[in-house]
Amino acid sequence: MRWMPLFIILILSLLGGIYLFNNIKEFNRRCVALISLIYVTFLGTILFTPMSFTGTAVYIMPSGIGSVNLYHITYDLGFIENIALTVPLGFLIKRAFSNVSLVSMVPIGLMTGTVIETMQYYLSHMFLINRTSDISDVVANGIGIVIGGALVFVYHYVYEKQSLEKWI
Repeated sequence: MRWMPLFIILILSLLGGIYLFNNIKEFNRRCVALISLIYVTFLGTILFTPMSFTGTAVYIMPSGIGSVNLYHITYDLGFIENIALTVPLGFLIKRAFSNVSLVSMVPIGLMTGTVIETMQYYLSHMFLINRTSDISDVVANGIGIVIGGALVFVYHYVYEKQSLEKWI
């Protein structure tokens, strides 16, 4: 039962891959879509399964309901890792919704971080995946998503020379 979230993630990823192969014919668009799918699958595996990645090792967390931290924000290596983990997500959100301004990415990032941590909390209680719901992760995820959106902004400004007004 602990591995149910992983099975759901892998099944959805497989179905998404089949859909992409059958419906996207242009090579470059297909590559970008498949890389995005691989990233989202990897992200879901990291966030919603009992597998934990320390940067140098992968290990299975013991069964449990995890913990909750709503008060203390820690700025450590895990904080930086969470930012790095969600920068591509911010990039994907900004590319998918190009009309969203950079200022609007701040609440989108914080809401996305809140949804991720809330899902971890409920999945920890339903499937005993032993994930910690942490306010530091919400803030770090929000920062990563805003940085990813800013990178799309910089890309469009530098490489495509688009007007700045619609992006800010």
